[in-house]
Amino acid sequence: MAKYRRYDYSQSVLIPVSLQEQLVPGTLEFAIHTLVENRMDMSVFDGNYQNDETGRSAYNPKILLKVVLLGYSRGLTSSRQIERACYENVLFMAMSCNQRPDHSTIAPFVSSMKDQIKLLFRDILLVCDQEGLLGGTFFAIDGCKMFSNASKEWSGTICDLQKRKHKIEGKLKALVEDHIKIHKEEQAVKEKIYASREKQIRRLQQQADKLEKWLSENEKKIGENRKELQSNVTDNESAKMHTSHGTVQGYNGQAIVDSKHQVIVHGEAIGKGLDNDNLPPVVDGAKQNLESIGKGKDYFEDKIITADSSYHSVTNINKCNEEKLDAYIPDNKFRNRDERFASLVGYRPRSKKFTFADFHYDGDKNEYICPNGKRLKRLGKAGRHKGKLLRRYVSKETDCRRCQLRAKCLQSKDGKQRHLTYYANASGDNISQAMVKKIETEKGRKIYPKRIAVVEPVFANIRVNKRLDKFNLRGKIKVNIQWLLYCMVHNIEKVANYGFA
Repeated sequence: MAKYRRYDYSQSVLIPVSLQEQLVPGTLEFAIHTLVENRMDMSVFDGNYQNDETGRSAYNPKILLKVVLLGYSRGLTSSRQIERACYENVLFMAMSCNQRPDHSTIAPFVSSMKDQIKLLFRDILLVCDQEGLLGGTFFAIDGCKMFSNASKEWSGTICDLQKRKHKIEGKLKALVEDHIKIHKEEQAVKEKIYASREKQIRRLQQQADKLEKWLSENEKKIGENRKELQSNVTDNESAKMHTSHGTVQGYNGQAIVDSKHQVIVHGEAIGKGLDNDNLPPVVDGAKQNLESIGKGKDYFEDKIITADSSYHSVTNINKCNEEKLDAYIPDNKFRNRDERFASLVGYRPRSKKFTFADFHYDGDKNEYICPNGKRLKRLGKAGRHKGKLLRRYVSKETDCRRCQLRAKCLQSKDGKQRHLTYYANASGDNISQAMVKKIETEKGRKIYPKRIAVVEPVFANIRVNKRLDKFNLRGKIKVNIQWLLYCMVHNIEKVANYGFA
């Protein structure tokens, strides 16, 4: 017969634990502990507390920030998970000095960091600069679209939401009428049906009240093209965004990254899926952060910045020109013009139709000459559209009617004349076309591919290693707090790996 070692659960074991010895130098938890204790100005939280004379002593913000950062680094995104870790995980016990704050303390602490989060982020950025982790020559910007704490099923235009409200009220009315008719049924059947129907009625009534209250307090969301955007009842600052994995109701986490050690110099969560005007606020935020740590106002001048084709817009390119950034932002069809991508699925060779580059500009007469030698004259004065300089040139109807190259020419709006329209900079040059030509130079083709190695691993670290695939908070301000906290964790990890030991 087999012989096993005896075991007994009815016994007590005393295990001596030194909290300080759990924080081993060289680890991420040691870096978090050291930076919060010695390099971050935690006095910014003093104004949140009014208990100097009366009231119970509060948890020290240092303790709360440490466990939050450690929790985010371990993939614990909710305050309840962090609370449980403070009871069960010896590392969290060491970080919190065994104080064990509950979720009702952790959650308000995170969501209330409206004025403090940028100051804390800059403290970490200053440490990165002092440790030599910033290169300051090459930057990349990109966005990561993630779910918000809201359902896309509660999205729609104001008209759609009003229709949904009426539909719910119709269902509610029908349920109440059926509820009255059941009165004639047997007692046992009545009790069972009553319980189910009452639950449905309460749920529909809550939904109807929620929609009615929201519609009375909110107005239409109008986009740049003056068309109504879809609103969301749960979190109206989030938006529907198209991703490679389908449509999500969420936020676009933006980050601008230094290439030397992939340190994030600024992050911002934006409730907009398109990146056509996301570059200016991110660049402005990065400038403010870098100025606060001692960099000059012209720090970005002549620095290289790269972004993918979703950022190719007049607004973004204009901002780069204003800041004198050496920007490389391709258009959506740049791969189709590059034979190096010919082996990729979906590659299409360059269109045989004429493009802007095929029209020669005559500066003396301020006219464009088409490939067939005909002239397009200036149409009116330089106009403005959404604050941008807009120039138009138009051909003669008789020239286009007889032209044998019509099939390859520009599209015609009226079916008769060809219009050449573009956004111009101060010198009158086509902004978008100048960027296209810049990308297609030998220098541009060498610089732009470096973008992937700079910015994409940052989002992989935050989304996969740190397991942030959904924002827990609601509203742009609170979501931005959580996004910056994750950006801080990423930067602290760089300090732990490449900075002090």
